[in-house]
Amino acid sequence: MPTATSTLVKVGHWSDHQAETGCTVIVLPEGSCGSYEVRGGAPASRELICLEPEKSVTTVDAVCLTGGSVFGLGSADGAVRWLAEQGRGVPTPGGVVPIVGTMALFDLAVGDGSVRPSAANGYAATVAAQATFEVGRVGAGAGAYVSKWRMGQAKPGGFGFAQARSGELIVEAFVACNAFGDISDSLETDAFRALAGGFDFDRQNTTIGMVSTNARLDKVSARVIAQGAHDGLARAITPPHTRFDGDGFVAVSAGEISASLDEVRMLALAAVATAIRSLAS
Repeated sequence: MPTATSTLVKVGHWSDHQAETGCTVIVLPEGSCGSYEVRGGAPASRELICLEPEKSVTTVDAVCLTGGSVFGLGSADGAVRWLAEQGRGVPTPGGVVPIVGTMALFDLAVGDGSVRPSAANGYAATVAAQATFEVGRVGAGAGAYVSKWRMGQAKPGGFGFAQARSGELIVEAFVACNAFGDISDSLETDAFRALAGGFDFDRQNTTIGMVSTNARLDKVSARVIAQGAHDGLARAITPPHTRFDGDGFVAVSAGEISASLDEVRMLALAAVATAIRSLAS
């Protein structure tokens, strides 16, 4: 399995390759700030609302990307437990409360759908988090496929990574791609004719991910970067953000570099598009 290395965060996977499912936990530096944007029509998520710019929580400790649809969201419990053991989280009278933004993709129709990432699996992924990590059909991407709008012609998806730089400024993208559409840099419309007939696999698709940067951002700025991440998705997947996808991105600031928000957004677009295209077969 190929590997990649992050400059900003630590990534850990749990994978069941026989069942074709898994989860990925991205552990962030303490004090990281983040927000999100969901554009797909069929999302499965947890703890994203607290990342809204107007909400009082100002930090995020980790991001969990998981297979298993709504059942897999429970894998975040393991990440929460590990982070609490490390003293990470929002201080409260009852102890720290870790914030783990979580998004799931649907892989129940492949492999063994009775196997779903659990709290124990999420804990194992968090413990395993390192700067160097595997990419491809691993973690949240272990049961991912793309091009599902081409009936009977689906191709393997997976977990992709890319980094974009401009001087000291770094933007990294982590993407689990299980898209309804194709990984492509051109607009191919030949499969649209199938849309009129409907599909018997509605809401079984999703591209989920995270963008991190060492630029200093507040939650409002992080929301803008999450929007840029979706622009990158739209450059690399045809068609993007359909009613049959649950596409979502979290964007986090994991540093203190002063940078133009618009430059960070453009780098986020580039990193996400590159991360997705790296999975093209």
